[in-house]
Amino acid sequence: VLRQLGGREMAAVAGAILAARVQKIPVLLDGYAACAAAAVLRAIDPELVDHCLAAHVSPAKGHARLLSALDRRPLLALDIVEEEGVGGASALALVKLACE
Repeated sequence: VLRQLGGREMAAVAGAILAARVQKIPVLLDGYAACAAAAVLRAIDPELVDHCLAAHVSPAKGHARLLSALDRRPLLALDIVEEEGVGGASALALVKLACE
């Protein structure tokens, strides 16, 4: 269903999120597509995304609402239109700093 509705990328991201859960690896959700895949998993079972944090919120339409549906507050709000992984990389640096 994920592949048909959201494309192979959506199915792959959902699979990666599930694999990380099984391996007890935290996940930083970066961007709308990753959050959409996580939202599908959360609809199935909210515990499937308990290990996920939202890296940032972009000004893209609906991203903030999607994070709200995931019950996640973003670590950063960078107001970056072209994401290119900048939000995720910045949030990862923030998480590493917090761990130190």
